Amino acid sequence: MKKISDIIEEFIKDMLIEAENGMVEIKRNELAQYFRCSPSQINYVLDTRFGNDKGYFIESKRGGGGYIKIIKVNINKDKYIEDMILSNIGDSITKSRAYSIIDNLYEEGLINTREMHLMKVAIGDRALNIVSPYKNRVRSNILKDMILVLIRG
Repeated sequence: MKKISDIIEEFIKDMLIEAENGMVEIKRNELAQYFRCSPSQINYVLDTRFGNDKGYFIESKRGGGGYIKIIKVNINKDKYIEDMILSNIGDSITKSRAYSIIDNLYEEGLINTREMHLMKVAIGDRALNIVSPYKNRVRSNILKDMILVLIRG
């Protein structure tokens, strides 16, 4: 018998296949009610099965009318991008390494000058003004999400 996590994952993937634009919006509470599980179970599936390293971009809006938007990005269409996201960026990345990756994207013609500068500002130490062992993890997640959004466009 399949686990509830597998069933929820399959359900969301089927929704994405049916969506013409590779994007679905769901309400966490409604989905939890549909599957008769807790909203935290939905969060677990999203966190473990729909991460940016698997080619998904998730946007979440909390509150009464909140939703979760899941966008499938075809990272397999470009081996360079796929390798960069899965191998070079990883779960944590330093500012200098991240800047190097952004510079490479620019040199390869995958992003323009404006995008390069915006990306660098978004993951710079000034923007991530936190003293934490998680700063490089946050930087990694932001960089991967930005790259996924850019290649989707």
